[in-house]
Amino acid sequence: MEGEKSSIFFVLLFLNVIWLVGSVSGIGVNWGIQSTHPLPPSTVVKLLKDNGIQRVKLFDADPDILDAMKKSGIQVMVGIPNDMLYTLANSVQAAEKWVSKNVSAHLSSGGVDIRYVAVGNEPFLSTYNGTYESTTLPALQNIQAALTKSGLSNRVKVTVPLNADVYQSSSEKPSDGDFRPDIHDLMLQIVKFLSQNGAPFTVNIYPFISLYSDPNFPVDYAFFNGYQPAINDNGKNYDNVFDANHDTLVWALQKNGFTNVPIIIGEIGWPTDGDKNANLQLAQRFNQGFVSRYYVSQKGTPMRPGPVDAYLFSLIDEDNKSIRPGNFERHWGIFYFDGQPKYQLGLGQSKGLVAASGVDYLAKKWCVLKPSANLNDDQVAPSVAYACENADCTSLGYGTSCGNLDVKGNISYAFNSYYQIHDQLDSACKFPGLSMITDKDPSVGTCKFRIMIQTDSAAGIDGRIWFLRKVFFVLLFYIITIIM
Repeated sequence: MEGEKSSIFFVLLFLNVIWLVGSVSGIGVNWGIQSTHPLPPSTVVKLLKDNGIQRVKLFDADPDILDAMKKSGIQVMVGIPNDMLYTLANSVQAAEKWVSKNVSAHLSSGGVDIRYVAVGNEPFLSTYNGTYESTTLPALQNIQAALTKSGLSNRVKVTVPLNADVYQSSSEKPSDGDFRPDIHDLMLQIVKFLSQNGAPFTVNIYPFISLYSDPNFPVDYAFFNGYQPAINDNGKNYDNVFDANHDTLVWALQKNGFTNVPIIIGEIGWPTDGDKNANLQLAQRFNQGFVSRYYVSQKGTPMRPGPVDAYLFSLIDEDNKSIRPGNFERHWGIFYFDGQPKYQLGLGQSKGLVAASGVDYLAKKWCVLKPSANLNDDQVAPSVAYACENADCTSLGYGTSCGNLDVKGNISYAFNSYYQIHDQLDSACKFPGLSMITDKDPSVGTCKFRIMIQTDSAAGIDGRIWFLRKVFFVLLFYIITIIM
C-alpha cells in the first residue's frame, strides 16, 4: 500500500512539474479585438499556430474565439472585463454561471486548453479613482469558489492582471520596493489569496511608457543592450528598466512574506506608431531583445533567474481602441490589422514571423483630396475633424509614420481612413466639394494609405450576425444576473 501511495505521489508530482513547465513553454501573446475589421477567429488561430505561439491571453471570453481554439493545443487565459466585477463580486451564482458557460463548457466538450481566468484588467489604475477597489477581491474569490465547485481549481488558476503602478520604490533600487500605500492592505489580501490557491501574480510592465512619460528617461535603459552605468543594488546589477521594475515587485512580495508567488508578465511590448518613440525599429529592438534574453537565453532577472512567463502585447493592431493614454494605443501589434508582420521577429521556435493566410482585401481604391479643392474652404476643418473622429488618424503627427505629409496629404489621409473603415462605400467619400476616389495609391515613403480587409462585417449580413451574437451573449449574462 505504501508503495502505491509513493507511486501516486511521484506521478502527481511529475504531472505538476509538467504543468508548470508547460505554463511557461514559449512566449505568449495578447489577442485584443477592439478593431473595426477584425480578422476571423479561425484565421487568427492559424496565424498563432503558424508562428509557433503556444499561449494566448484574451480580454474576455468571446464564444467565437473560444470555439476557434478547439483542439488547437494553444493554452488560453480568458478574461473578465472590469465592468463585470460588481456583478461577480455580489453574486456567487453569477460567478458559477460565468464559469459554467465560459470555462467548464469549453473544457469539457470543446477541447479548449484554458489555464487561467484573468479577473479584471488593471483595476487599480489611479485613473479609475478607486472604482474597482471594493469589488476586485470579492469577484476573484467568487470565481475561485466557482472553479472549486466545478472541480477545476487544480487545472485553472485565477489571477488579476495589474498595472506596475500597484508597487513602487522609494529610490531607484528595487530592494526599496513595496506596494502602493493607498492600496497596500488590499494588495496583501489579494497576494495572500493568490498564494493560498497556488495562483500567479500577473503584472503589466511597459518600458515604453517610462520613456513616453518622462522626456529625461535614458532611452537605452528601456532596452536590453547592457545600459551603463548599471544600478548596483546590494551586488545585483540592473542594466535595463524591465529587470528593475520586475524585481521591485519581487522585493515588495518578499518584504510582505510572499517569497515564492509565481509572477506572470501579462503585457509587455512596444508600439510602432503614434509617437516619436513608437516606430518599427525600436519595436523590433525591444521585442527581439526581450524574447532573446528571457526565452532563448532564459536569463531571467537578478532576483528571479530562469525563464520569464510573459505575454507580448500585442498580436494585432486594434484601430478601435481608446486613445486617451496616447495615439500609440492602436499600434502595439507585432502584426498589422491584416495579419501582415511589421518587422522580422524570431520567437525562439521560428526565424521570422509568418503572415496570416487567406486574407481578402477591398478594391484597390482610395479616397483623397481633390487637386482642385480650395484649402481655405470652410468645410475643410470640420470635414477632417469628422473623418478623424470616426476613423483612425493616429499615424498623423510629429514623429509618426505619416508625420512628413503636407497639409494636402494630411487631409487625404483622414478622408481615406474614414473611407476604408466604412468599407469603401461611395457615400463615405462625399466630403462636400473636397474629396474624390482614385485608383492611384497615394502612399508616400513610410506613410501607407492602407486598404481595409474584407471581413464579415464588410461582406454584410454574416458580419452583422457575428456582431449581434456577441452582443446577445453579453446581454443574456446581465439579464440572468438581474433576474437572480
